[in-house]
Amino acid sequence: MEKKRILIANKFYYPRGGDCIVAMNLERLLKEQGHDVAVFAMQYPENIDSGWNCYYPSQVEFDGTFGNKLKAVQRLMGWGDIKTAFNKILNDFKPDIVHLHNIHSYLSPVLAQLTKKHGCQVVWTLHDYKLVCPSYACLLNEKPCERCIGHSKISVLKTRCMKGSFSASAMAWIEARRWNRYKLEDVTDAFICPSHFMAAKMKKDGFDPKKIHVVCNHIDTEKQKLYDSLNAVREDFYIYVGRLSVEKGVDTLLLAASKLPYSLKLAGDGPLRKKLERQYAGCKNIEFLGHQNAQQVATLLTKAQFSVVPSEWYENNPLSVIESLCAGTPVVGARIGGIPELINENNGITFTSGNMDELAQAIIKAFDTQWNKDDIKTAAAARFSEQEHLKQIEEIYGLQSE
Repeated sequence: MEKKRILIANKFYYPRGGDCIVAMNLERLLKEQGHDVAVFAMQYPENIDSGWNCYYPSQVEFDGTFGNKLKAVQRLMGWGDIKTAFNKILNDFKPDIVHLHNIHSYLSPVLAQLTKKHGCQVVWTLHDYKLVCPSYACLLNEKPCERCIGHSKISVLKTRCMKGSFSASAMAWIEARRWNRYKLEDVTDAFICPSHFMAAKMKKDGFDPKKIHVVCNHIDTEKQKLYDSLNAVREDFYIYVGRLSVEKGVDTLLLAASKLPYSLKLAGDGPLRKKLERQYAGCKNIEFLGHQNAQQVATLLTKAQFSVVPSEWYENNPLSVIESLCAGTPVVGARIGGIPELINENNGITFTSGNMDELAQAIIKAFDTQWNKDDIKTAAAARFSEQEHLKQIEEIYGLQSE
């Protein structure tokens, strides 16, 4: 296979969230294939040394002094030191391909414009709905919202749905106008959506279907090895792993769980934790574990009868489902966003998002089903492998296997 020079851009360079993890894993996979890879991110105290830190633009913050906010707005618009910094790494590294990840606000979509001017291929993996929804999440008053998809983005200003703030919503609207579909589509060769659901929303907003590709998230090889090594004995409980917040459907889950005789463990933290702990203090079958590290989560998943993902917002391609299946643990998942794409009759059960009665029945059915957990793990490990993910990425790059 022809070896390429590939520049990966993401706003942070440490395992802050899913976008960072995916970008950093891709960097490693491409290097293992023999490609020459560079990294571009924003200066930030927690960043890991990539060897390319000297090229990073300065840190910006959207809170604090007027000066901080002014600098942040300039970055959002693609002005200031971002152009100088990115042009320098383009000139010095001379990439064939620039692979953008989460670049809005803290970097800028101006990276795509600058890349195209340098004659490089532009590939952009989307980790949220920012290109179709100025406030990222397609949420209004904690419910799914599509007011901006396929329409003017002025609704973000009218509804103040960006952090409930007029100023934040105004900036999101200005950013959406500055970096509209026509500009971004013109300078991007390929948009990668982790789910068919997200791809459908991009098409609904008017993006060219020929430029949209679906590549599912993957499981880290070391994490899969961890799941394979545990061989834990299954115990009589089911588990929720994730943030304790309204859009995650935790309220609905606990209402259902409190009426059932089965033991539920919740691994995670979030704004609802203290309230829910007080509310369900008398329920002996509900246990709040708080934040758990990767090793603890892996152990819990391999011991649980199944996991539950009760989301009430447009989950894209949740790692919570993928990692559960790769642990051999079936999933009870809400039919919303990209969740149903990951679940079939052999590895889980779906229910209508937000419907407490359907969720309760799905939990009962999951306990009554004789799951083949070894088959679930084997199928998931193949479907969500790093090798399969890399193969699809290189095909989008236009690289052919030898």
